[in-house]
Amino acid sequence: MRSHTLLPALLLLGSLTAACAHGSSEPPVTAADGARPGSSPSPARTVDPSKIKGLEIVSDSSENGSCPFATSYPDVPGAEAMTAAMKKDVERRLATFRSGVCTGSGGADGRELNISHQFLVASGDVLGVRLTTQDQSAAGDGLSARTYWYDGKAGAYPTALGLVADGSRDAFVAALKDQLKDREGVDAAALDDKFSDPDTRDAALYDMAFTADGGLRVHFDRGDVGVPAAGAQTVTIPKKTITPWLSAFGKRAQRQTVSPSRSLDLGAPHVPAPAVPTHTASGDDDTDCKKVKCIALTFDDGPAVPETSALLTHLARYRARVTFFTVGQNVAAHPDLVRAEAKAGHEIGNHSWNHPDLTRLSSRQVASQLNRTSAAIKAATGRTPTLFRPPYGAVNRTVRAATALSPVLWDVDTEDWKYRDPAKVARTVITKAQPNDVVLMHDIHATSVAAVPEILRTLTARGYHFVTVSHLRATL
Repeated sequence: MRSHTLLPALLLLGSLTAACAHGSSEPPVTAADGARPGSSPSPARTVDPSKIKGLEIVSDSSENGSCPFATSYPDVPGAEAMTAAMKKDVERRLATFRSGVCTGSGGADGRELNISHQFLVASGDVLGVRLTTQDQSAAGDGLSARTYWYDGKAGAYPTALGLVADGSRDAFVAALKDQLKDREGVDAAALDDKFSDPDTRDAALYDMAFTADGGLRVHFDRGDVGVPAAGAQTVTIPKKTITPWLSAFGKRAQRQTVSPSRSLDLGAPHVPAPAVPTHTASGDDDTDCKKVKCIALTFDDGPAVPETSALLTHLARYRARVTFFTVGQNVAAHPDLVRAEAKAGHEIGNHSWNHPDLTRLSSRQVASQLNRTSAAIKAATGRTPTLFRPPYGAVNRTVRAATALSPVLWDVDTEDWKYRDPAKVARTVITKAQPNDVVLMHDIHATSVAAVPEILRTLTARGYHFVTVSHLRATL
């Protein structure tokens, strides 16, 4: 039974001129930003992830509203210990969410897991990343953040508290307590208990990062240092105060945040250079879908290394054109792959910045999610997208009103996020596809990409032509 028919999508054309994208030095608005405290007076400079050699973004997601999750974290050559720590934390949270939400018959009931990443610094021999989690199956507001640091000089993965020298931690903690003790909802006695023991102190100080002017910003999630009603708490210790207390690594991390080096070198023995296909479209697609059988394959959540490159090669062999619904944080990491997609004649659509359920966001947050992604796509390709696919297919009046992009759903869901089996994915498309269908797949999964040659070979033999969503719409 088809729950996402093409006909409604065709009727939702709207304006095909995207809303004006805007740039900002602030981190992108995420699903969680509405609950986060305001940014520090001098937020850290934005890191350009496309400059990080060998970077891979490890992504996973579903498009099923009964099990809505999206996770991502970076894998940077040389920082294997840090990557392993992020992988362990993300997989633990995802396993807990899926066992509690996705195994029953009652559906998600508004519960969603979203884990997104942000680079704090990536230069010299210092790497810093923050993972922000919105887990609406958890207690409270479900919002939490954690920073991960890597010291390339020492080849070590220190805790966030490792930014502060051992001998200065008592003074550092005293400064934190002094700023927190008089805040509404904060219990001074509870602060003493939390920071008195080295183990609990280390566990409490898990989100620390430098501001652009060298101060140290310490964030506490809701309920960590006060009653939950008091919300999250942020303390910023100015550069003049914090600098004498920093460890040797902390001083290098501060310096690289304030005045970044031109490149990142964590001492990796070999940094792979990803292959970017150079296929070029032969011209405009003149397929008339009123006269021949057409189908629109769509791929969500990329670009991904190396999966997207392999997919582009498969498509070129059959001169197939598809639509990529890209996630903004992945476009920022791999603009070269998005350029390759466009050069090969494929359509680039918007799939939000970090894959939240847009219907749970404010109008401002929806606009930021889509506008930032459109800006990243335009920066990579020179073209502003006209289409967007709402994560989980979730769209409402607020989402439509927040953008001029035209929404695209699907007719055939391969459920390739659930079934990591190339043969099953291919069989689903081949048996269910009908003329003028829109097919949902993901190019972040190697198994999905591996299914594509069989799909192209079989459906081509049946007389199908592979076109973009916009081409399909325009010719029907």
